[in-house]
Amino acid sequence: MIVTLTLNPSLDRTIEISSLDRGTVIRAATAHLDPGGKGVNVSRALLANAVASRAVVPYGGDEGRQLVRLLAAEGLDMVTVPVSGATRSNVTLAEPDGTVTKINEPGTALSPAELDTIAEAVLDAAHSGGQGADWVVASGSLPPEVPADVYATLCRRFAGAGIHVAIDTSGPALSYALDAAPDLVKPNLEELSAATGMPIGSLGDVVAAAGELRAAGARTVLASLGADGAVLVEEAGTWYGEAPAAVPRSSVGAGDAMLAGFLAAGGSGPGALAQALAWGAAAVQQPGSRMPGPAHIDIDAVTVCRPDPKRPLSTAVPAALPQPG
Repeated sequence: MIVTLTLNPSLDRTIEISSLDRGTVIRAATAHLDPGGKGVNVSRALLANAVASRAVVPYGGDEGRQLVRLLAAEGLDMVTVPVSGATRSNVTLAEPDGTVTKINEPGTALSPAELDTIAEAVLDAAHSGGQGADWVVASGSLPPEVPADVYATLCRRFAGAGIHVAIDTSGPALSYALDAAPDLVKPNLEELSAATGMPIGSLGDVVAAAGELRAAGARTVLASLGADGAVLVEEAGTWYGEAPAAVPRSSVGAGDAMLAGFLAAGGSGPGALAQALAWGAAAVQQPGSRMPGPAHIDIDAVTVCRPDPKRPLSTAVPAALPQPG
């Protein structure tokens, strides 16, 4: 079983438009309201593919109650933790060519007592119901006023209970988390560059930057490269994979679906990388932040091989200042 933790969940409204023209009235083609947050999306992707998962979801206010209702309507196995603040709402504007504009609210602060209650809820969820958790996924942005090292603290706490920990976050929160030796981190290109201060323009650069994260503490690095695929760097070896290009409908939640597919396939090796890419590619073709099911996923279309260090990426990332950690 896989337990997910989302410290900053959301209600996600995705509006499909023909084009984004500032200062004009824009008529929406369609609109979707989905429960959101990276960990929530990981659990939703696992649910869509009949993989056991339990989501720990702090919630507050009317928005939080609506979030819980939406998750319950999907049949998600969850543990809800009431908090004093209100759950945030996010808006995504999706254009036909796949361009996505996101407006994310900051979320609500969590007190030290609330963070402790949430951590205990994760441990209870991981050990209840007669089925112990193989993984805890702690992911997403941090709410205001929450310490940047909170994922590091949680990682040590969960690992101390004998659970594998995957971290999917960015900025200082990722840099601090590396000190706690997570079993897995899943950065995208920009996050990989920011965490290492390295420019990234080729697969060789990706592998080198992932090696820096492993040297800093992460045991496995699954780097998502958008349209260029993904790179997996772990003790057993390094692999590169790509899925066939498709016309994207919404990229919201695609990285979460990728992480879900990787863990569902065992969380290690080229087979898990192929599953991750198949789930991520299928998610891009869903509306809003809908998660793909078996009928959408084509693992046979994915190719996995050893990376060619000289292969350029379609989008290069310049050197970024490394985040404090």
